[in-house]
Amino acid sequence: MPARRPAAVLFDRDGTLVEDVPYNADPGRVRPVPGARRALDRLRRAGIPVGVVTNQSGVARGLLTPDALEDVNRRVEELLGPFAVWAVCPHGEDDRCACRKPAPGLVLHAAAVLGVDARDCVVVGDIGRDVGAARAAGARGILVPTPVTLPEEVAAASEVAADLAAAVDLILRPVPAETVRADTEEPA
Repeated sequence: MPARRPAAVLFDRDGTLVEDVPYNADPGRVRPVPGARRALDRLRRAGIPVGVVTNQSGVARGLLTPDALEDVNRRVEELLGPFAVWAVCPHGEDDRCACRKPAPGLVLHAAAVLGVDARDCVVVGDIGRDVGAARAAGARGILVPTPVTLPEEVAAASEVAADLAAAVDLILRPVPAETVRADTEEPA
């Protein structure tokens, strides 16, 4: 049975790829979650671009500078390998921007940068905002719960994985080939 692979997989950063350090401005505090590099490398070996879609309201709040944020993101790449795209929302909750998850802006932007349709992407995250952004953009969302994930977020998610390895298993799992439309006749 052939696999229908996504055009790209977009990951939340904090709590999903790296340990969540609120408003982290120190690259030395970046710690990958267990199995993150292996999971990302499996996707890369499969030829699937990986990217990051992340809310970083600490910039709007003055808790970290854009340069510090860039330093932290660079450290994430040093530890986890290259990402095909970074989509970052630096706005605060009250800014009402179109990019802050659960709005679709980050997912749509990342897909556009990659030249793919957002509906052909998968978004992996640890909270409801991540899968909400996927849903709003028409993408597939997979929730990887952590201790901060609310029970109602788990209940509302259409797909839940125990960890990043299990999420990648779901992403790479073979699915049935597209079926022939009922109104299409085979030649005699």
